[in-house]
Amino acid sequence: MLLLDKPIGMTSNGALQKVRWLFNAEKAGHTGTLDPLATGVLPICLGEATKFSGELLDAGKAYRATVQLGVITATADAEGVVLATAPVTSSEADLRAVLPRFIGEIEQVPPMYSALKRDGRPLYELARQGIEVERAPRKVTIESIELLSWHGDHFVIDVDCSKGTYIRTLAADIGHALGCGAHLAALRRTRVGRHDLSGTVDLSSIESLAIEQRDALLLPCDILLSGLPAVTLGEREATTLLHGQTIRWSGVPSQQHRLYGPTGFLGLGECVEDGWLKPKRLIATISPSI
Repeated sequence: MLLLDKPIGMTSNGALQKVRWLFNAEKAGHTGTLDPLATGVLPICLGEATKFSGELLDAGKAYRATVQLGVITATADAEGVVLATAPVTSSEADLRAVLPRFIGEIEQVPPMYSALKRDGRPLYELARQGIEVERAPRKVTIESIELLSWHGDHFVIDVDCSKGTYIRTLAADIGHALGCGAHLAALRRTRVGRHDLSGTVDLSSIESLAIEQRDALLLPCDILLSGLPAVTLGEREATTLLHGQTIRWSGVPSQQHRLYGPTGFLGLGECVEDGWLKPKRLIATISPSI
């Protein structure tokens, strides 16, 4: 896995394809889209690590957001057409008073300019044609919102939230609560799961290295499962699991484990009823080049 610091102006898929080319990877996938406007942590899985990318897709995330008050845009961010403006009469105290409304489990209506699909078509395609469809609210969890700075017509916040949270929508909803409207002016993702900006690398740094030096930037794929307990197996047990069979194991039903054998990391396993451990996703026993 590579922890990329995605640059502004590039789509997540564009960043993925660039990394895939730089590492000559046959398979690659990222673990959560960032809009072109956004920068920050974008974990990219290569080769066998793509089998475990779902673990980070479901992980919590953290962002630093700059919110512009008094301007409503079509996309709820700085890239959209301005739909309306209003004077900003709110104070920092007013903002601090409304922020607690958005902490905890809340409902968000996904924006039309999003990758969610309706009848197989992304909503953003419909939006570009001037078509707006009804979107059902979705429940998300905001763990915390910290106000970092207040500048009269804009402010900066740190947000810790669940997967599926739209920070654009959060910005627009805060603006609505203040009565002047708002949009997301800038966004930086600072954390995905346990992985933060301190471990990231940018594209220019990768490109500056010789091809044979780039692999040193990659993290082992079992780091994607670092939050799970580890199980170390003997050669016979490991061979049994690698053949897709279960083995006897006393564990908590439905609990997942990182699996290791004499050769190292094997994959993901799960305890099932009646004391069995079954393989869920395993790496290739002879790993191909990424």
